[in-house]
Amino acid sequence: MSLAKSAATVGGLTLVSRILGFLRDQLIAFTLGTGYVAEAFFVAQRFPNLFRALFAEGAFNNAFVPLFAKRVEGEGEANARAFAIDVFSVLLAWLVLFSAVAMMAMPLLIYVIAPGFTGDSNMLELTVSLTRICFPYLLFMSLTALQSGVLNSLNRFTAAAAAPILLNVVMIASNGVAWLLATGNTPATGHIFAWGLFASGVAQYAMLAFACNRANMRLIPRWPRLTPDVRRVIALSIPGIISGGVMQINLLVATMIATTLPGAVAFLYYADRLYQLPLGVIGVAIGVVLLPDLSRKLRAGDGVGALASQNRALELSMFLTLPSAIALMAIPHPIIHTVFEHGAFTRADSFAVAPALLAFAAGLPAFSLAKVFQPGFYAREDTRTPMRYAVASVAINVAASLLLSRYMGHVGIALATSLAAWVNAGLLGAALSRQGLFKLDERSRARLPRIILSALAMGGLLLGGNLLLHDNYAPGAGFLAAAWGLLALVSAGVVSYFAIAHLTGAMRIGELRQLLRR
Repeated sequence: MSLAKSAATVGGLTLVSRILGFLRDQLIAFTLGTGYVAEAFFVAQRFPNLFRALFAEGAFNNAFVPLFAKRVEGEGEANARAFAIDVFSVLLAWLVLFSAVAMMAMPLLIYVIAPGFTGDSNMLELTVSLTRICFPYLLFMSLTALQSGVLNSLNRFTAAAAAPILLNVVMIASNGVAWLLATGNTPATGHIFAWGLFASGVAQYAMLAFACNRANMRLIPRWPRLTPDVRRVIALSIPGIISGGVMQINLLVATMIATTLPGAVAFLYYADRLYQLPLGVIGVAIGVVLLPDLSRKLRAGDGVGALASQNRALELSMFLTLPSAIALMAIPHPIIHTVFEHGAFTRADSFAVAPALLAFAAGLPAFSLAKVFQPGFYAREDTRTPMRYAVASVAINVAASLLLSRYMGHVGIALATSLAAWVNAGLLGAALSRQGLFKLDERSRARLPRIILSALAMGGLLLGGNLLLHDNYAPGAGFLAAAWGLLALVSAGVVSYFAIAHLTGAMRIGELRQLLRR
């Protein structure tokens, strides 16, 4: 399966998941808006998601996948499976112990992650309760991430990419339960959503376990053993905890500071959900596929092929990410108004979320670039270099968040996150280039300026269209007017971008069709 085809598979399923995620977030916004129950639930789910990203997707997976892929390539699937079971067993034991300690110490942990909640006893108590319910999600999703790494290394991307769909289906069902019980914007709804998150973790783990069994990679835990291979994974994971999860660390910092500002946690959550759509469909999909692809090619001594894969990944990533970022910056209010402004989510909330979305969108290309550059280190079992740059970017994020939030409120926090992302991506790319591990080939050097030009031209057209359709988003215009206005803007943006890209040679329509052909 080609890199482009694999990325299209992952991206396509991720797109389905993100569309369902839109519906999920619309329902949450309708039910909870930006009130204290919403903020307590958003903090509660942030905690397990942070540790999942650090311990599994951002650390164990980045260390585990290259080693597992090498065993598949050089030693056969039987030895690779034994290695995977050893890692699975140690990870399970660690997660059970960590989760138990964290749930007992939850009040103290909430003081750290949400210092702004400590002055409100009701808010603090609700956040502690919801976080304890959500926390086991970490255990199931970390094991699911490891199973995903096994399947991705075997070029089986479908099940792993489809698993997050279950999260959104279960959370949509949780909204249905809250509606049937008429709990409304109350702590009871927060508890229903928390139990829904817990159930979705169980469902995703079960789905991936079934897929691994079908791939003859059934991972049955045994007594954990710190074998030399497992020690190697742990050694590589320690710096990866920081480097692979840098975005989650930055979001955690943003959440901590946001708890000190009224409504900021909810404002940043809704803005984050919108810009995560293109990041998940494009950046994350390419990163997921690129790491095992590079690992296999480097194992086979195909340095030229590895370099070509990174160039095509960068080219495709920028071709799709740049227009997404420009569009989010050009028309943030029409998007938020149409998607979220219903029920408990007010017009004032839309005006508060829109500038935060614009600030997050400014960092979208950088987050995507990092997903292209990081596999260049991880495939060579170098997790220390990305770790050093991640530390630098986190330091910049903390300092910039503290400074900018004083003058710009929650928007300053979002802007600091984007600034940190650009620093991280720039350092990663410069290091790869300096070590002779990456350089833009002739095709990428010719295409990237044209991609930028095409995206900017599309952005200008969107700004003009937004002015023409201003009345569609006026008070009292109604949902249908907003919906067809946004549909017109998005359609015009997509058609104009691909047309301009075709004319400038950034990407011919035929080339894109061939690149993504299944």
